[in-house]
Amino acid sequence: MAIHVTSEIGPLKQVLLHRPGRELEHLIPDTLERLLFDDIPYLAAAQREHDVFARTLTDNGVEVLYLEDLMAGTLQNDPSLKPAFIRDFIREAGAVTLNYQEELFQLLMDIQDEKELVLRTMAGVNLSELRRPAKSTLSEMVRREDRFVLEPIPNLYFTRDPFATIGRGVSLNRMYSATRRRETIYGRYILTYHPDYAQKVPLYYQPSFPFSIEGGDILNLNAQTLAIGISQRTTPEAIELLASSLFRSEGCAVNTILALDIPSMRAYMHLDTVFTQVDTDKFTIHPGILQTLRIYQLSRDGSGGVRTVERTKPLDTVLAELLELERVTLIHCGGQDRIAAEREQWNDGSNTLCIAPGKVVVYDRNNITNRILEDHGVTVLEIPSSELSRGRGGPRCMSMPLMREG
Repeated sequence: MAIHVTSEIGPLKQVLLHRPGRELEHLIPDTLERLLFDDIPYLAAAQREHDVFARTLTDNGVEVLYLEDLMAGTLQNDPSLKPAFIRDFIREAGAVTLNYQEELFQLLMDIQDEKELVLRTMAGVNLSELRRPAKSTLSEMVRREDRFVLEPIPNLYFTRDPFATIGRGVSLNRMYSATRRRETIYGRYILTYHPDYAQKVPLYYQPSFPFSIEGGDILNLNAQTLAIGISQRTTPEAIELLASSLFRSEGCAVNTILALDIPSMRAYMHLDTVFTQVDTDKFTIHPGILQTLRIYQLSRDGSGGVRTVERTKPLDTVLAELLELERVTLIHCGGQDRIAAEREQWNDGSNTLCIAPGKVVVYDRNNITNRILEDHGVTVLEIPSSELSRGRGGPRCMSMPLMREG
């Protein structure tokens, strides 16, 4: 099988990463907000930290695949895809890019090495790199030569979001922000044309669907149950569409979705920034969401539709019922200290990557939460995080599991 992910905690066997590249060096203060960053990471240090992350995974028996290598391999396997890939990329890049589409197309087509081409689409293209005649239009006379006509995609190292693995299939997502929508192009080409995935992976959601949903909001609780956040970046309408698609897909085991309505704000952009599973019966949670959290349960209605009810019991009780456990422990990020909870949630203290039951990869900077996890019997593998954390995402955000044991 090409993909198999039916839990958050089954031993992780294969994962998709993206090593941060030149796209981070193309961030400037004027574009931070539009490109969804709060600060500018130092690339060399971010790469060193990411390499430690990848090495931690491989040292624990996880096969690491890289997005850039899979996409390059897709183009190498079928060179005829190259023009369509470039056209799709230009078309999705926005209005300014369309003014230079032929020059951009030729620039990218002239790149012979497939991996170099993929990395260039990630890093962006500056106006000064294009072969252009003398300035003759108003926009060319007014705009600076160093502006990007193909903007960088600095969020790519958060591979969790553009698509989400569910069982043996994938939700290929519609991203919330226009600046991230090109990210799904890589996933679409890999899943459709790469020989390891072509014709083997059902797509339960498509970027052409009208409502936004992102992978950081989708958690596989078990083969039958998902938790999905209603968040800043995932709408309830998208959850309904995905539920309908899953429930009617032959061979899909999912029959229940817990929709968790969390505050729609930058600090809590995805469900996995405030809630992740760390063991069979243990979850980390940011206590700041508990007072306002509302829980909805979606299931089949018996006639091909979706039935939705609101659950009024506490979250730990609902989880224990669905997972058929006596009890579930919610481990508070930052413990009982509100200031520590807010600070470490901002630094992704709740964004753990579970690689086996009771064994998680975390950022080293969240020392209070990490010690609390250890006190609950969880094995904590710390990775450095001074630069990676500037992008507002932790180890779970930076990884897309492709294969887990049951």
